[in-house]
Amino acid sequence: MKILVGIKRVVDANVSVRVKPDGTGVDLANAKMAMNPFCEIAVEEAIRLKEAGHAEEIIAVSIGPEAAQEQIRTALALGADRGILVTTEDEVQPLAVARTLKAIIEKEQIDLAILGKQSIDSDNNQVGQMLAALCNFPQGTFACKAVIQDEKIEVSREIDGGEQTVLLTLPAILTTDLRLNEPRYASLPNIMKARKKPIDMLTAADLGIDITSNIKTLSINPPPERTEGVRVDSVDELVDKLKNEAKVI
Repeated sequence: MKILVGIKRVVDANVSVRVKPDGTGVDLANAKMAMNPFCEIAVEEAIRLKEAGHAEEIIAVSIGPEAAQEQIRTALALGADRGILVTTEDEVQPLAVARTLKAIIEKEQIDLAILGKQSIDSDNNQVGQMLAALCNFPQGTFACKAVIQDEKIEVSREIDGGEQTVLLTLPAILTTDLRLNEPRYASLPNIMKARKKPIDMLTAADLGIDITSNIKTLSINPPPERTEGVRVDSVDELVDKLKNEAKVI
């Protein structure tokens, strides 16, 4: 079985994001970049499936600038076998990502694609579902448990009412939730070995697709600063302010 794992390069979760003074985007100058945390869970799950003898090869795929090789190298150090980077300097929308992954799935004859359920920068939660629709594959989203059974995968999904278990026939799409696993750390020997693992550099044209975005970001604004709290002397005063000033009741 061949597994594709989606990797996204994002600003490190511990970094305070700043908006550019002109409001045209997020200021990434000198910002520490990292692999999207949900993608880390996807990589870990793929490695566990390989360690259990269910997979022969794990391919880490990313779409973005050449600097995204760093995040692919991280996946290779964790246990992925090779990487593919589709290079672009443009902002890529979820549908374009799904189209790109579909082309790679067809090219590489992938049996299982594992993606993070969402990225911490855009929070769209769309790529996995779009990819399943484009490929006409069954999907198990928000997975908190996944077990391979013959040519099928049993997936427990986190839903509003608890958990739902579905049985998917491979090939399939899986998107990961937080409770699926705890990602490991890369050891120093594996980091050194990852430097020799191959990363194929492709473009959208190489795959015969167009990833030009039809959406243009007009402006980005930081959230308003919180105002100083007000102390009230009674419950009646609190209710009055919530009703007449805040207008939330």
